[in-house]
Amino acid sequence: MANERLRILEDVEKDIAVVLQCAGNIVLELSKDKHNASFLDRQLVQFQTSISRVENELGAQIRYLTQVATGQPHEGSTYSTRKDCQMSLNRAEYAKVKLGELGRTCEAMLYDRT
Repeated sequence: MANERLRILEDVEKDIAVVLQCAGNIVLELSKDKHNASFLDRQLVQFQTSISRVENELGAQIRYLTQVATGQPHEGSTYSTRKDCQMSLNRAEYAKVKLGELGRTCEAMLYDRT
C-alpha cells in the first residue's frame, strides 16, 4: 500500500514535469512571429490532461492523509491509537488538576468555618 502511494506520487511528479515542459513549449511557440496552431493545440491538450491528473491524484492523496489524521480506521497506521492515548492522558491530567483545585477549595471552605 505504501509503495503504491509512493509510485503514484512519482507519477504525479512526472506529470508536473510534463506540465512545465508543455507550458515552456507553449510560451516558446507564442514568442515566435508565426505560430504553429496545431502544435499549440497538442501542447495545450497535453497540458490540460496532465494538470487534471495532477489535481485528481493530489486530491486523492490529501483525502487519504486527512482520513488517516482524523482517526478514522486505517490499516497499518498507529496514529489513531497514539492520538487516542495522548488525549486520554491529557484528560486524566486535566481531571487531576481540577480535583486538586476542588480539594483546595473544600479545604479553604472548611478552614473559613473554624
